[in-house]
Amino acid sequence: MRWNERAEEAQQALERAMWNPSIRMYDIETPCPNGECNTIFHYWWMAHAADGLVDGWLRTNGAPLYGERLSELHEGIREKNGGAYPNLLYDDMEWMAIAWLRAFEATGEAKYGETARLLWEDIKTGWNDAMGGGIAWHKEQLGYKNAPANGPAAIAAARLSRSPLGGAEELEWAEKIYRWMRSVLVDPDSGFVWDGINRQGDGRIDKDWRFTYCQGVFIGAGVELYRATGNRDYLADASRTASAAYAEWGESGLPDEGDGDGGLFKGIFVRYLTELAILEEAETGRSDRADWLRRVAEELWERGRDSRRGLFGTSWSAAPGERVTLSAQLSGVFLLESLAKLERRVVQAGEGIR
Repeated sequence: MRWNERAEEAQQALERAMWNPSIRMYDIETPCPNGECNTIFHYWWMAHAADGLVDGWLRTNGAPLYGERLSELHEGIREKNGGAYPNLLYDDMEWMAIAWLRAFEATGEAKYGETARLLWEDIKTGWNDAMGGGIAWHKEQLGYKNAPANGPAAIAAARLSRSPLGGAEELEWAEKIYRWMRSVLVDPDSGFVWDGINRQGDGRIDKDWRFTYCQGVFIGAGVELYRATGNRDYLADASRTASAAYAEWGESGLPDEGDGDGGLFKGIFVRYLTELAILEEAETGRSDRADWLRRVAEELWERGRDSRRGLFGTSWSAAPGERVTLSAQLSGVFLLESLAKLERRVVQAGEGIR
């Protein structure tokens, strides 16, 4: 179970290098003497940190450290955010809702489900008729609609529809958001997902912004809607976008998208590509997505890791320098947790477990 061990090693490196008990959150980079780096509250990074803790909890069957950190992080975020969870950015709230819904489903802790539900009620207010529909990116820029605000919204709604916290209404929301995104932001010729529309108030689509993030959230939305409905059109859409992403980056390698917010983009992509790979392998025997993920992970482990500290940078083909951001480290953790998940399925299949 080498990927299980590698995922745990990466999680422990994250804990050692970046967990800050004084704020009950992670430092946004390392080194960060006396917490001096924490000049900005990266709300959505903390949402993904929670998602990573859920990955660790599930992989270890509830190891106490992951549960403790989830509880502390839940309170640390609320306190830092002024005693509440909503904020001005719809995409940020969507990631927070997804993370705490996963935490609720993993641990059974009611407070996490309450947070997810509260956020979802706020997220719905982002829908408006500008550009024909869609969830806005920001409460003060309601006409700008993008993949980062609509893919995660569809994922959150579809998952809520399958949980005790939601139902038919959430599924309707998921399908409505997805239809808008597919019709406006997905290239009809290739399935590649464009970033957004009307960013500058001119109705223009940002077709030149070609991010792994956007492919990941559309794949994730298709996977979750397929799980919620059984409609294979959603799975076909996700598969087509994954193939478009491979055409873009499969041979050259996943790109370095920077150490700010872009540090999370590849991690989001591999998380949802893994979910597609699992579905395709189970239903059709198709294994090329999983093979791609394994190649990427091997490169990260062999070439993109600081073996002394166990940390990852923005390039997965070169070791990081001294400064490492939380966003980049989380992406590396997500990739290794994804491989550990794929590895567990191989072992279970060999033992006759489904």
